[in-house]
Amino acid sequence: MFIQTETTPNASALKFIPGTPVLPAGSSSLEYLDGRETHNSPLARKLFAVDGVRAVFYGPDFITITKTEDANWAFVKPEVFALITEALAGGGSVVVEGTSGAVDTMPEEGDSEVVSMVKELLDTRIRPSIQEDGGDIEYRGFENGMVKLKLRGACRTCDSSTVTLKNGIESMLMHYIEEVKGVEQILDEEEEIAIREFEKFEEKLRKVKGPPQSASA
Repeated sequence: MFIQTETTPNASALKFIPGTPVLPAGSSSLEYLDGRETHNSPLARKLFAVDGVRAVFYGPDFITITKTEDANWAFVKPEVFALITEALAGGGSVVVEGTSGAVDTMPEEGDSEVVSMVKELLDTRIRPSIQEDGGDIEYRGFENGMVKLKLRGACRTCDSSTVTLKNGIESMLMHYIEEVKGVEQILDEEEEIAIREFEKFEEKLRKVKGPPQSASA
């Protein structure tokens, strides 16, 4: 099996492409952020045992591995290659039978015309480009003109996630659907904590640097 790798907008995430389907047909994605939650994927459980692996993401035909900041890809990649090859060689599966990934953009009975249009745009125009970057996007609802979305995989923690939402996704949805007034990113508890810690760090830096000095006349 020949596995290709591609970089992503997130320097800590790498996309592994095995050249064979990763998830069952009809599934969009599956994400594991904790080794204790890998009961339905023996491969994910083994990947978390690799020193430096922080998150595992399955797309339809790719696997994105996010490493810790201090881990070195030179040591992580060979082990990941070996585990993916072992799991998929001979037509194997990365998840136990009966496991399905996200199907959040599937039409549902009761969807309004606006929600149906949002889901169609997400599925046909936006999701492919997000998956190209090693991630996925999850529809979480539409309320008061705001589309609620959740970024997954490489896009979940990359520095450009806000830019992706605002400049890419939001502008497209607002262009095609006049009822859409904006996009709201839904964060996990872990992500909210990380953002708060980063804001505290920035505040400390500002205090250390002090107020900007005005140029003397």
